[in-house]
Amino acid sequence: MQAFTAFAVNMFGPAGPMMIIAGLGVMLLLLAIPMFFASRSNPMDRLDAHAGRKALDDETRAVLRDKKKNEKLNKYAQFLEPQDAKELSDVRLKLLQAGYRTKDAVQLYYFSQFALGIGGLVIGVAYFMFVLDPAQATTQQTVMYTMGPGAAGYLFPKYWITKRVQTRQEEIESGFPDSLDMMLVCVEAGQSMDQSIVRVSNELRASYPSLADEFELVSHEMKAGKDKSVVLNDMGERCGVQDVMSFVTVLNQSQSFGTPISDALRVYAAEMRDKRVMRAEEKANKLPTKMTLTTMMLTVPPLLIILVGPSVVGIQKLGSLGSSVGQ
Repeated sequence: MQAFTAFAVNMFGPAGPMMIIAGLGVMLLLLAIPMFFASRSNPMDRLDAHAGRKALDDETRAVLRDKKKNEKLNKYAQFLEPQDAKELSDVRLKLLQAGYRTKDAVQLYYFSQFALGIGGLVIGVAYFMFVLDPAQATTQQTVMYTMGPGAAGYLFPKYWITKRVQTRQEEIESGFPDSLDMMLVCVEAGQSMDQSIVRVSNELRASYPSLADEFELVSHEMKAGKDKSVVLNDMGERCGVQDVMSFVTVLNQSQSFGTPISDALRVYAAEMRDKRVMRAEEKANKLPTKMTLTTMMLTVPPLLIILVGPSVVGIQKLGSLGSSVGQ
């Protein structure tokens, strides 16, 4: 390692080792790009050719990607999508919970990770080479300034999706009791469950757009002829909120046992109102504890300055007066 460092310094100067390592990394990246972009043959296509069949039904042809997607992104599907079905399903569910329902959402998510990671790495290396002094930088500083921006850029999409999921779930959780009350009013007024869902989605648009989008999607799927229990279960998975999942279970049980939906809605709406009040009380009870440290940091130091400051000034004056008298 010392011989390599000495050789690199003699050839390219103090930044020689970093330049050689960066060059090797770029070379490996260029060599790996064709491997990633190379389209792999589908095992089912080989099976078709061997058996002499031209096509299989959709259930037998198990592929992860839909070839009808964006053609530009589909060229790089091997690189922009996971090759495992479970990982693909988890990422798609996470994006659905964040509110991204487009057909290219998974590919765009992985593309943003790749682009931001490479962009951050390039910016970090350029900043280290042209702004800082590579000769005086330590190993820790070199790694931090070169690899840090790339890692931050790669992790930023994941952080953004996680925060968006949390924000969306909080919005749905806050507006769900109001939607149940409105749905109960619509059902008791004589509207069907489908009509009440459409009305609730229209009325909640201004206050809770995420929840309104979910109800609107449910109404469209019901109009398309999809089974109501499946539609409601899909809504519970997309929201990822326990209250919505419980609401879906209540509606499915009401439909299975033939009990009136208005009675189930009335009981569950009252429970949701009580739960919202308990959440508000919990936040109010946590507030004094959270404010204690802030109060101590912002109140105690100024108070000590006001009370002790004059005494300190007086003691300093007495000390200077005593020293002058002694002289």
